[in-house]
Amino acid sequence: MKALDLVSLGTKHVRNALSEELYLRTGRDVTRPAAIFAEVVERCNYKCRYCDYWRRPNYRDEMSIDEWQRALASLKEFIGAYHVEFAGGEPYIKKGFLDLLRFCRDNDIHWGVTTNGGAYLNKKIVAQTVEARPFNINISIDSTDPTIHNYSRGVENSLSDIVQGIRNVAEQRRAEGLDFPIIIKPVVHKLNFRRLPEMVDWIQQIGATALSFQPVEQGTQEVEDELWIGESELDDLIKVRDELLRLKRAGAPILNGEAVLRAWPNHFRREKAPKEVMPCRVGMRNYFIRSDGRLEVCWFFKPIGNVRTQTAREIWYSEEAQARRKETIACDKLCLFTCLAQRTLQDKLKMGLTLLTNTKAA
Repeated sequence: MKALDLVSLGTKHVRNALSEELYLRTGRDVTRPAAIFAEVVERCNYKCRYCDYWRRPNYRDEMSIDEWQRALASLKEFIGAYHVEFAGGEPYIKKGFLDLLRFCRDNDIHWGVTTNGGAYLNKKIVAQTVEARPFNINISIDSTDPTIHNYSRGVENSLSDIVQGIRNVAEQRRAEGLDFPIIIKPVVHKLNFRRLPEMVDWIQQIGATALSFQPVEQGTQEVEDELWIGESELDDLIKVRDELLRLKRAGAPILNGEAVLRAWPNHFRREKAPKEVMPCRVGMRNYFIRSDGRLEVCWFFKPIGNVRTQTAREIWYSEEAQARRKETIACDKLCLFTCLAQRTLQDKLKMGLTLLTNTKAA
């Protein structure tokens, strides 16, 4: 991970933070998208117990790779250089996805990807992925225990396949002299939370760089029946959280901000967002492109446009976008999704330094 890239993106975050404050104080809107997410596909080859994507009887009309390229180019014309995080579903299922990654490389668009890692991190695909110069690769792992991980992800033997995939990525990264981070993203739930601290050392042993935790959200019956952390277990959760905070303060590569880690018990109590993290700012920064081109600032609210038929600038300053900004600012839902959780500028700087330090050490 290049320090100059982090400085450039950090400068954008400073500018965006100032524009957000201007909007909140005066209503003058000079905000621009700052957190870019691209859900290239809803389809998935895994059957995670907390996800409903793989259960859907049919899927939306997906954008073609050409449409994705036009949408990303339109955004660059609007805001200049940026970082986009590809996700799904499983993004590697999308035919032509590697072509889209090469398009980003050739057009100076920083990109990262979140993948379940099982079937799509073989040496051939890894070589093409790394050749497209990723900014980061995120891989979903729920536990160091194969029984827990494989059960929660719904695929037998998946952990061993993923670990081999991570080693493939790390090997190819070294071969090409690159230093992008490999970030492990566990979903925190009843079956795995007591063993989360052991992941800190384990991820580095298998060639990864850092951890980014995300508490499970409500959404499937399995979450309610077997994955939600109930009141009787919150004391244990607090002990685990405090140990993660201790490890983070001691230099462990945990990317979550301290405020987010401290909010875990509040999340599982289903509490509202505390006043100190209000107002919500996603409407002033998030740019979430769905697989069919719908553009959202938050999936709990209506879309603000569609990149298939509108330019990025048209969408961002549209009447729909203005309405969503006002609605999201007033929202008091406590969100700990890694793409929605509030991060201060200080959090972002610390995260960048953590990635830079630990990637160089890899």
